[in-house]
Amino acid sequence: MAVIRWYERPALPRSLDVMGQLKKEMDRLFTDFSGRTASPHRAGVFPPINVSEDSENLYVSSELPGIEPDDIDISVEGETLMLRGERKLPEAGEGVNYHRREREAGRFRRIITLPARINPDGVDAIFKNGVLKIVLPKAVEDRAKQVKVKVQ
Repeated sequence: MAVIRWYERPALPRSLDVMGQLKKEMDRLFTDFSGRTASPHRAGVFPPINVSEDSENLYVSSELPGIEPDDIDISVEGETLMLRGERKLPEAGEGVNYHRREREAGRFRRIITLPARINPDGVDAIFKNGVLKIVLPKAVEDRAKQVKVKVQ
């Protein structure tokens, strides 16, 4: 009869051990400062932004529910749009315990590289029903030019 030694945990090849260490480090990186781990149900990048364009303008729209227009700062420089602000949630009061809290409060900043240079003098922003719409006129040198074909 052969005697076989039983190991509770077989030795892992070095490459698998390194992968385990990498996983631990990635988990640590995705843990926020309060000690909570990143959840797949947490909100994504805030605020969500859509960018579109026509021949004259770029259009940026962003959903900013619960934010006052005075708490939003918009700046444009060259091909970069910066949207900053702060979402303030009402105080819950003494003795209130949350069962679920998915809306977060705090400062936010989004920096978007635009597909064309902007004329900063003509930028217009409208805030209605929690949606911010920004019209950014393209710089004259970045506008599409129509060229007529001449027949000879």
